[in-house]
Amino acid sequence: MEDSVGKSTEPEMGLSGYRDSAGETVCDKDIFILSGQSNMAGRGGVTHHKKWDHVVPPECLPDPSILRFSAKLRWEEAREPLHADIDSRKTCGIGPGMPFARGVLGRCGGTVGLVPCAVGGTQIAEWERGRHLYEEMVRRARASREEGGRIRALLWYQGESDTLSKQAAETYKGNMERLIRDARSDLGLPDLPIIQVALASGEERWREVVREAQLKMDVHNVVCVDAMGLELRDDHLHLTTKAQVELGRMLADAYLDNFAG
Repeated sequence: MEDSVGKSTEPEMGLSGYRDSAGETVCDKDIFILSGQSNMAGRGGVTHHKKWDHVVPPECLPDPSILRFSAKLRWEEAREPLHADIDSRKTCGIGPGMPFARGVLGRCGGTVGLVPCAVGGTQIAEWERGRHLYEEMVRRARASREEGGRIRALLWYQGESDTLSKQAAETYKGNMERLIRDARSDLGLPDLPIIQVALASGEERWREVVREAQLKMDVHNVVCVDAMGLELRDDHLHLTTKAQVELGRMLADAYLDNFAG
């Protein structure tokens, strides 16, 4: 493929990965999709005034071997908040992505790539094939591997919004199974590992219905980590910074125990 002046725009294979159209080396990487709603996007350290406190724990500090895929579809060094330009209508803070990446870094290749896709306040029905959130997630996931790399897993934390009604809670299991099936098909990864998080919060009346669907889902290459008991902010909905770090470690352990090898 050539541009208008005849210069090749195809990625060039280099010794340590690929060279992009600007001639910069892009290392081969292990890619993880971060998706769901606000607790995946990260609200750790966000005050009741909707301001982030800018406190970044050691587990969430930048590392040159951890990259994020920006809203402009560019790889860059990952820095908190990971979802600032994705869940852009809300105030983002600390999420589980960075501690997860640090937890798997030593067991993955030279580089871990994170693809933020989560959007706060969304129901799972908004993530079905053909709707904007789903299509944007698939578009970003496909684009993330164009310069080299392998999608290793989809990390999913969502469902608080589905505890608001009986219908949403009771249809959660079927909707989640369909999302997994469609995402695997559209990405051409029939065995794509899925690590989902069982809710720590939500409306009590229907929360256990959603949690049961998450904890008891019997689908190939799908595992669940339980966030129940992790510390919540004073809004009783979002995880604290400390809890997000702990959740990131739990997600890393789930990936390493079940899918790395």
